[in-house]
Amino acid sequence: MTPMTSDRPQMLVEEFEELARHAPESARLEFLNGKIGVKPMPDGNHGSIVMWLLKRCMQLRPELELYPEQGLKVEGYRKGRARPDGALVPEGYFVGKGEWAEPNGVLMVVEVTSHDRDADQRDRIEKPEGYAAAGIPVYMLVDRDTDSVTVHADPEGGTYRSLTTRAFGSVIELPDPVGITLETEKLKDFAD
Repeated sequence: MTPMTSDRPQMLVEEFEELARHAPESARLEFLNGKIGVKPMPDGNHGSIVMWLLKRCMQLRPELELYPEQGLKVEGYRKGRARPDGALVPEGYFVGKGEWAEPNGVLMVVEVTSHDRDADQRDRIEKPEGYAAAGIPVYMLVDRDTDSVTVHADPEGGTYRSLTTRAFGSVIELPDPVGITLETEKLKDFAD
């Protein structure tokens, strides 16, 4: 495999998809900024945060579904492929879409940081750039390193123009098209 340069990705996206298709279930692969990344397996607190958010979305917006780990094409960002911890979509949106779905109907993506050395680059830099370039209206980062929630919104030109960060325990607004107000007190139970 050729190392990535600033102009050339490690491999073609079709080669990545073939590799990801044959990877063991314990290896969750992504292709961001022209390079392959292995997403860490979630621990109990990570999974509990995703489940908590899934329940909140079901209660507050029952016509929407939060899909964990649905593969998304983030084409505008070096033909990337991402597996967000959650993708919020209208009910039935992913039916028949396959492993790597187009992001045009996705209202919000969610990432929960893992305690690994790549979290900063992946979740705070590469993912927001990729999701904004794909036109996903809202990116929510539950940051376990800082015990905070950051909501990125209003994508334009490959970046999110609006950023709001609140500490665990605060109230945070997820803007339209999500339109949810989250009370994050429960996230303190998952701080580690």
